Amino acid sequence: MKTSLIQSGTRRHVTIVSASVGAGHDGAATELARRLRQAGYSVDVHDFLDLLPASLGRMLRRTYELQLRAAPESWERLFTALERRQDLAAAARALSGLAARRLARTTAGSVAVVSTYPLASQALGRLRRRGVLKVPVVTYLTDLSVHPLWIAEGVDAHLALHATTAAEARRLGAADVRVCTPAVRPAFRPPASTAERQMARLYFGLPEDRRLALVVAGSWGAGDVAATVRDVAASGLVTPVVVCGRNGALREALNSSGVGITLGWVEDMPSLMRACDVVVQNAGGLSSLEALATALPVISYRCLPGHGRTNAAVLEDAGWAPWARRPEDLPEALFAALAGPGRTTPPSTADPAAIVAALAGGTPVTSPLTTKALATAAEVAR
Repeated sequence: MKTSLIQSGTRRHVTIVSASVGAGHDGAATELARRLRQAGYSVDVHDFLDLLPASLGRMLRRTYELQLRAAPESWERLFTALERRQDLAAAARALSGLAARRLARTTAGSVAVVSTYPLASQALGRLRRRGVLKVPVVTYLTDLSVHPLWIAEGVDAHLALHATTAAEARRLGAADVRVCTPAVRPAFRPPASTAERQMARLYFGLPEDRRLALVVAGSWGAGDVAATVRDVAASGLVTPVVVCGRNGALREALNSSGVGITLGWVEDMPSLMRACDVVVQNAGGLSSLEALATALPVISYRCLPGHGRTNAAVLEDAGWAPWARRPEDLPEALFAALAGPGRTTPPSTADPAAIVAALAGGTPVTSPLTTKALATAAEVAR
């Protein structure tokens, strides 16, 4: 993945480094790029996996996908080992260094570099420590829980989505940690009216007279989604609407079971969320934040091993989403979600793009930020 909008001599440039492992890292990178472009910067978004030599990046992506789909417990063992064993963590950092030369070329001419992926942060931090990279490096933490690999010496600032996340990042040694609003597209918003919700249901062919639970499992449809759909349907409270992403086998299996309503890859997720009453998720990533921006209640259930479970714990501690740990807990969680008001992430003036702009030395005069965002940038720069 690479998107580019460089206009040499007219606009200052920011490089964002993401990774195509699921959609969460790329989703945050895309929204940050949109906001920075709106603020007058030119922006490149690069896939860290493409910067690794030969086919190593494709191999890592495929291995991770297979782990999540076929052997999720193996991913949790690796996730935990990378946290506890210094030798494995050192090997992962060394692996990230294989992209250093290409990263150095990629970031040339930038006034700031942003990472939305842990291994990219490790490689960029190394370049910064060695003086190869002479501009600020910012890590945007896409996870609410913080794995040690997210924290790289040399990175100038870490952007966290919650105070709990920020505290954990500081405990792990992160420099200059700041809490910011999630980088979620503005299209994710509450429905303006009942009529808008009904129109969204009509567009997706959803029943107009039922409570709908949107079951999401990332772009790969990973995890025990079939069991989640059965449990949601068995509650009798809602009809499950399942986004299978790019997992065609999952959609075929669910269609054969006759339980719930299945969808494949959905381009217009904002409208689909406005059509539903509650979201049931298993990863605690971007979909959870998008649902909260839509004022939908979120429930964590049958969470993915590793980051899915650690993110669910922080979502629950933050008061953003309860975690139904057992099947017998799910009906009560659904009932409470449907009976209560929708939840949203707390309002904040700390726009992550404004923070990046401040660290980069200010806002380009060609397309200024809004007055509110400018005030924020000045504040966070202090």
